[in-house]
Amino acid sequence: MISVNLYSNSSKELEKFLSSFYSSSFNLTNVLSWKHLYDNPIEIADIVGVYADNFNDFKIMMLICLDKGLYIHVTNENADNLIKYLFERYPY
Repeated sequence: MISVNLYSNSSKELEKFLSSFYSSSFNLTNVLSWKHLYDNPIEIADIVGVYADNFNDFKIMMLICLDKGLYIHVTNENADNLIKYLFERYPY
């Protein structure tokens, strides 16, 4: 299963980012991590792109898991290549 994992030292940072991404309010109290599973790997391209575009606005870390036990740290430098890779690996 494909997943996006977010981590922060502040639950408010995760709350702000997720509220911004989903355009709805999130109430994360004392939560320093967030994980979402995706059936379709292409669906994570959106959140990775938004994360990269707003990299300096939030103090959060993103990891994506495309293969069991293998996590990729998403950075401002590798986000575009990861999105391209998603569309090459999962062309459906």
